[in-house]
Amino acid sequence: MSASATALPAASSAEPRRNTLSTFIITSVALFMVALDNLVVTTALPVIREELGASLSQLEWIVNAYTLTFAVLLLTGAALGDRFGRRRAFIAGLVIFTAGSAFAALASTTEMLILARALQGVGGAIVLPLTLTILSAAVPPERRALALGAWGGIGGLAVAIGPLVGGAIAEGLSWQWIFWLNVPIGIVAVFAALRYLRESFGPDRRLDLVGLVLASGGFLGLVWGVIHAGTEGWGDAGVIATIVAGAILLAAFIWWERRTTSPMLPLGFFRDRAFSVANAASFLMYFGVFGAVFLLAQFFQFVQGYGPFQAGLMTLAWTGMPAIVAPIAGAVSGRVGQRPILVTGLAMMAIGLGWFAAVATPTVPYGELVPALVIAGVGMGLFFAPIANVVLSAVKPEQEGKASGANNAIRELGGVFGVAVLASIFSTYGSYESPQAYVDGLIPAVWVGAAFVGLGSLITLLLPRDRRPAAHGVTPDAAVAAGA
Repeated sequence: MSASATALPAASSAEPRRNTLSTFIITSVALFMVALDNLVVTTALPVIREELGASLSQLEWIVNAYTLTFAVLLLTGAALGDRFGRRRAFIAGLVIFTAGSAFAALASTTEMLILARALQGVGGAIVLPLTLTILSAAVPPERRALALGAWGGIGGLAVAIGPLVGGAIAEGLSWQWIFWLNVPIGIVAVFAALRYLRESFGPDRRLDLVGLVLASGGFLGLVWGVIHAGTEGWGDAGVIATIVAGAILLAAFIWWERRTTSPMLPLGFFRDRAFSVANAASFLMYFGVFGAVFLLAQFFQFVQGYGPFQAGLMTLAWTGMPAIVAPIAGAVSGRVGQRPILVTGLAMMAIGLGWFAAVATPTVPYGELVPALVIAGVGMGLFFAPIANVVLSAVKPEQEGKASGANNAIRELGGVFGVAVLASIFSTYGSYESPQAYVDGLIPAVWVGAAFVGLGSLITLLLPRDRRPAAHGVTPDAAVAAGA
């Protein structure tokens, strides 16, 4: 009896630990898949262009269909979990993401692939915010910072190796396996979630469906117009009509958000100068960086003749730097303040992009591009953690979830518009007709990207002095979700 009595408490105390570990593994796997698919397809674009005969605008939509649906629905994902159950919504998001991945792998036309990428974005937008909510609830308060820091590191790793993984799969197997890889992992994650995750509900169960429809339609109209302006011309009646319609819908969205009792995007946050400046800088940074990555990944293959895997290795000099620099920047920012680090980081990114544009030729040696890529990568690492602290310090602790979600959505939209605008500039001055023609379009596009990031550096000078530190249990989410 005594042996049995002593064994029972041990088993009881071990159960929460097993539940925490299983929750961490499930949410981390889901996070890795969703974050990876943000950039994993970039190095496979030249292969997809050749096999499916995709045009430049279709390549843009292959990237933007994911990021646009992801950005617009991101603020709704957490609300769905609050209302219908976080475990239930998380599993639904995984099913949608996995189905979208299978659909993408089976796509025989660019239209099918674009639709599948949009479906992936819907699932990813539901899954990503719930990974944080579910994990945070399962971890004891004294271990929450450690768990979320590890969770965030996994998200940062997925972003860093996305182009490398995509290139390796596209070259070693085929581009379809970029998406097939998600299917068995997604299925296992669904069954593991059914078995190990516990159901929970949030306090705010209201959904802003009107705001969701208006925002989706508005951003779709603007992005559609900008993308097609590159081929149809800015004076085309259809382009003008879609851009005007998108602007009207976004104006209606702002009007609605000011009046509804349960806004998808609380506009009151923007009354705070720090919050507004941080989000403007996030938009401009992702505008320049994502637009440049879209073109640079193709430069190494189409212009310089490298394979997808080699191109992924080459971009790692840029995308891999934040994994090294971001933790250091997060620690240092508490001592010197966030503003100088953000100004420096954005300035370095602008310098790196400008450097690349200045030396780019069809035959430029890779060694001459490495300093530009490293400088831009270090700048990205200096940006992530401090910007998260600024955003979260601008709101009350109970508002941090919505504030982080708003920042994540805004930065994703910056990436969407960056790809659309920089590709439009590329198509105006260059083409895929020859390596020289590609570089002729690449150079002005990357210069514009550098200018937007440089503008972000100037805007961060408007940040007020540092205020309260962000809540220690949430910062890793915003810091790394910004990179995801």
